[in-house]
Amino acid sequence: MEKTASKKPCCERVGEFFKSSKFLIYLGHALSTWGDRMWNFAVAVFLVELYGNSLLLTAVYGLVVAGSVLLLGAIIGDWVDKNPRLKVAQTSLVVQNSAVILCGILLMGVFHFKGQLTTLYNGWLLTTCYIMVITIANIANLASTAMSISIQRDWVVVVAGDDRSKLADMNATVRIIDQLTNILAPMLVGQIMAFGSHFIGCGFISGWNLFSMCLEYFLLWKVYQRTPALAFKAGQKDADDQELKHLNVQKETGNSESPAEGSQLMNETDEVKKNTGCCYHMTEPIRTLKDGWVAYYNQSIFFAGMSLSFLYMTVLGFDCITTGYAYTQGLNGSVLSLLMGASAISGICGTVAFTWIRKKCGLIRTGFIAGVTQLSCLVLCVASVFAPGSPFDLSVSPFDEVLKHLFGDSGSLRESPTLVPTIDPLIQINATVFEEAPQVKSYMSVCLLFAGVIAARIGLWSFDLTVTQLIQENVIESERGIINGVQNSMNYLLDLLHFVMVILAPNTEAFGLLVIISVSFVAMGHMMYFRFAYKRLRSRLFLFCSPEQKPDPNIPSLPNSV
Repeated sequence: MEKTASKKPCCERVGEFFKSSKFLIYLGHALSTWGDRMWNFAVAVFLVELYGNSLLLTAVYGLVVAGSVLLLGAIIGDWVDKNPRLKVAQTSLVVQNSAVILCGILLMGVFHFKGQLTTLYNGWLLTTCYIMVITIANIANLASTAMSISIQRDWVVVVAGDDRSKLADMNATVRIIDQLTNILAPMLVGQIMAFGSHFIGCGFISGWNLFSMCLEYFLLWKVYQRTPALAFKAGQKDADDQELKHLNVQKETGNSESPAEGSQLMNETDEVKKNTGCCYHMTEPIRTLKDGWVAYYNQSIFFAGMSLSFLYMTVLGFDCITTGYAYTQGLNGSVLSLLMGASAISGICGTVAFTWIRKKCGLIRTGFIAGVTQLSCLVLCVASVFAPGSPFDLSVSPFDEVLKHLFGDSGSLRESPTLVPTIDPLIQINATVFEEAPQVKSYMSVCLLFAGVIAARIGLWSFDLTVTQLIQENVIESERGIINGVQNSMNYLLDLLHFVMVILAPNTEAFGLLVIISVSFVAMGHMMYFRFAYKRLRSRLFLFCSPEQKPDPNIPSLPNSV
């Protein structure tokens, strides 16, 4: 009897979990992220294939996407703040998936009729198709940004409620889903394109997004129904209260004023609207952008957010830049795929470690520990620059490669300069196929480099989750969207700068210099966080030590916080 009684609550708990808002958010995020990862991988491959195995279209797409988020991040976040949660999530979902479906259908037509399109109007029709593909794909990415801000930065906080441990667990689970889909989704669509064709790949992605959009739409509605708190938003409530107060004041004033005075007041109001209406609405995006950056600067977690952005200014990640360098050092595609798998496992370990360390040491100290861990591991990357087998050579000018592309060997400016291809920051898997890796004398340098990069993922993802939760806990509800929008803009800005850095020094002899610069930026980022943590912990210590202050129930106990 006791065993039966003990099993029943367990089964009920499992059933309740699968029906809970938390699980529905996980399921919806898995579907959304799976589609995003497939599309982000496939669109770059499609653009490379369409433009004759050149990275030019991929580079243009990457710059357009990064520039759009950089400029519109605050405006997107402000739109998320000023509208109902369900409307924002559903609109973003429909726009994102519809854009991907439309882009997939357009690409299917281009692949099927590419020969005819090349000859029509001297190829201008095909160029127009390229522009349409990049534009629609950029719209999909902007909608995905709005969706990410809405769900991961707002809905998750509301569903977790006042339970910070639950919030940390949800953030960690969402990040594990990101890590897994980042590996498995590109593998699936890559196999489909390898054994089928690019035409079939486009059709599969379009079909998946149609199915996913319908299911995600239903899941969002169920989460909204089961979490009543999602129906209330601080910014909207304040606006409604102000409007009611304004109406009450007008009502009281109308009772005491004469009709002439009331008419004069209405005329003055109409005149103000006429004078400011057109210009006011035209300049509203600029004011929103300015207000967003000012609000971000005035946040108590400003230095924590900036510290996370500085980690994007690095070549020490598994993107095409690092994998391309690995090829020049003698590593083949099979070894690189194993290293990418090890990197994903390391990231998952860092995500799990975040939840455990946060419970033992507190959130702020978790970020400190994660920063020290990451910097300690990156010492191996710095050592790889001077290890045997490293091509690092300061006597070779990092600008020689750029000058060679621009002027050629003769020194005169070419009539048609060869463009130096950039790499798409959204692509996490090397899309370039190498037939045979070159031979090198020693693998010591590249082994130290990737050992440091893989090991540093533990501290990196723990730190990322720490800053994410700090923003969630310390930014007021009415500003969550715009602050996270600006945060995304800062991340993209530093990410763009690191690609500019690679363009200026593309030769392998200068890669060691890029490694040192990258580690320096990571160190500066963690120094910003250490400054933030020191000030925050010192203020908390003052609260506990002051006899006039009562302990805040939201602040962890003294041993865990200080």
